[in-house]
Amino acid sequence: MGMSNGFSFFASVVRQLGTLTKINDKKQVLVRFFSEAEDADKVWLIALFSGRRPRRMLKSSFLSEWCREEAGIPDWLFAECYHTVGDLAETLSLLLPETTEEAEPFRLSLAQTMEAIRALAKVPETIQSEQVRSIWKKLNKDQRFVFNKLLTGNFRIGVSQQLMIQALAEAVNRDVPGIAHRISGNWDPYAITFEELIQGDGLSEDPSKPYPFYLAYALDMQPETLGLPSEWQAEWKWDGIRGQVVKRKGELFIWSRGEELMTDRFPELQVLKALPDGTVLDGEIMCLHTDPSGGWSPLPFSLLQTRIGRKTVSRKQLEQSPVGFVCYDLLEWQGMDFRERSLSERRQLLEALVAEHRLTVLVLSEALTFTTWQELVEWRGQSRAKNSEGLMLKRNVSVYQSGRKRGDWFKWKIDPLTIDGVMIYAQKGHGRRSNLFTDYTFAVRDGERLVPFAKAYSGLTDKEFAEVDAFVKQHALEKFGPVRTVKPELVFEIAFEGIAESSRHKSGVALRFPRISRWRRDKPVSEINTLEDLRALLNQLER
Repeated sequence: MGMSNGFSFFASVVRQLGTLTKINDKKQVLVRFFSEAEDADKVWLIALFSGRRPRRMLKSSFLSEWCREEAGIPDWLFAECYHTVGDLAETLSLLLPETTEEAEPFRLSLAQTMEAIRALAKVPETIQSEQVRSIWKKLNKDQRFVFNKLLTGNFRIGVSQQLMIQALAEAVNRDVPGIAHRISGNWDPYAITFEELIQGDGLSEDPSKPYPFYLAYALDMQPETLGLPSEWQAEWKWDGIRGQVVKRKGELFIWSRGEELMTDRFPELQVLKALPDGTVLDGEIMCLHTDPSGGWSPLPFSLLQTRIGRKTVSRKQLEQSPVGFVCYDLLEWQGMDFRERSLSERRQLLEALVAEHRLTVLVLSEALTFTTWQELVEWRGQSRAKNSEGLMLKRNVSVYQSGRKRGDWFKWKIDPLTIDGVMIYAQKGHGRRSNLFTDYTFAVRDGERLVPFAKAYSGLTDKEFAEVDAFVKQHALEKFGPVRTVKPELVFEIAFEGIAESSRHKSGVALRFPRISRWRRDKPVSEINTLEDLRALLNQLER
């Protein structure tokens, strides 16, 4: 088996993708893999790069113990190394002894490696230990890193799914939207062949298959530059879970944007089975208040958060956090793909569909009436009062594309809320930032004490992260595992999308999407915001 085949080829691809900086160079690495690898290995790369990671087959504690024994190091030293590196798979690959020249090469393909990992779950611990250590001894450091990532079920790679799809489309000479649709849905990489995945008509084979989502760009210019207002449709930008409702062959399937099948998570949505076969809707899963007349209003995202991740829902939760589907596009109708029809035509059919079926949980995203851009500015000013993040602008003639495309769909979000806080805790990041303190906890004042209110790990430049890292190393007061308590001296402006009451947080509030918006070098700690300011903001938004 040559270098262009096998697990070693896949590991070299992962290493190259981690070191290359140009998007086109990364794409060409993937094109080469799809052109030269075995078909079964191509299936697994598609699965892994589209988030279909296998579940963890072995306990992390076992892997740590076997590594300590192989490396001959004590528990405390392994723990220190792990805290410094921040990633278990990388820690293991760095600490294990180098492969000797006499070691037998590892000859399994990627698909065979995945089968071997799955088989480990069915054997006793002694055999697991023997087999994993045997494989470790055949792999170099880069290969071990990838193997350990697969073992821990924590395989993530810094390459977008869209780039992988573009490379695959180029390698097999197919169009990108067609490939994106082919690899969506509920398929099993252990069972499907490359030909079954890439060729043929997906709808007849798999009625659950969703369409690739069309994503909007942020509007970074004045709306007047978009042309005539009459050429655009405007809607509220709702804050929920982007989803697709698929009704085919008498079955209902509900997908998230991350291609997670959520049909059973929201029992209220089962009534959507009443939709006619051959219907696919795009929209937002949200908590809603509905009334018998057909009117509805959105409830805060914090209520939906109580439902996310729960496979069983209590009667109390159903009453307190009722879920509905706010639909804003019709992708398939009577079994026909409508994505190439204009938005205005799709919208007309969608309005008729919702009006005809009158399902309580199925509501239409309102199209706002405006004749000038100034009127739209005024609509946008009402966003927070509507529990909305801003506006969506969609060109009336637009088709429903795949992925993020510039030109036809824009999100025009309102400015975030901000609070100034002081950094009180720091810990190291992950991936390329695993050697720097980049994850921070911030506090506001409450009288003489500091109360933590948010965590954030994004928003600074690499230069600023390096400066804060140096500060943490020089001014750390206490150490709790990977966390350092630091002198409360650095002030930052924290931006966030929303705020809700929370009994789980010391501050009594939880922030939505907190991130660092700027380093307030101009502001002393005595001038940071207070807990009272946070509570006032919460009360103001709840009114």
